[in-house]
Amino acid sequence: MEPFKVLRAIAAPLLRENVDTDIIIRIERLVGTSVRGKLGPYCFGSLRTLPDGRENPDFVLNREPYRQAQILLAGPNFACGSSREGAVWALMEAGIRCVIAPSFGDIFFNNCFQNGLLPVVLDWPAVQMLARQIESDPAVRQVTVDLRRCLVVTPEGEELPFHVEALRRESMLAGLDGIGATLAREPEIAAFQARDRTRRPWIHLPPGAHR
Repeated sequence: MEPFKVLRAIAAPLLRENVDTDIIIRIERLVGTSVRGKLGPYCFGSLRTLPDGRENPDFVLNREPYRQAQILLAGPNFACGSSREGAVWALMEAGIRCVIAPSFGDIFFNNCFQNGLLPVVLDWPAVQMLARQIESDPAVRQVTVDLRRCLVVTPEGEELPFHVEALRRESMLAGLDGIGATLAREPEIAAFQARDRTRRPWIHLPPGAHR
């Protein structure tokens, strides 16, 4: 997992409420065993394309410079609905590393930290303010997300604090998912097991030895 420390990037405004995971990635795109790595072109497929298959020129991520956006400004209850991890994969494969929204679907929020996508919670007026500040020149008026200091820095230099639970923050900074974070503490785990074998040897007997 790629570490997340400080990101300064173009931010794309998608200020719609209740954008669910089916809008982020359609379920049919997740059928099969080898879809990961191939979802980027289908991210927001129902918004990105018109019924005849042509690209929708009104969709924000189809317009320059937002095609290069790495930050998404979203509305309340972003990524609600079905518990599909593919929604996180699709966003990341489309180039998004951070989503800033007033609230998130709970399962999506948890999945983000397992994949290196940072979900930042700011209140709705703050998200709308960010969108106003970038609109005059999005390529130049970029947004900075600093996970080390837990701050979003607006294009005009205002610092907006956000909160990330300490263990998740440390794991994101180090680029560790849940498994990686556990493996990083392997010496501590081995030391505990050694002490426990001395203190409670009967717990560590092989199967059948208790009989």
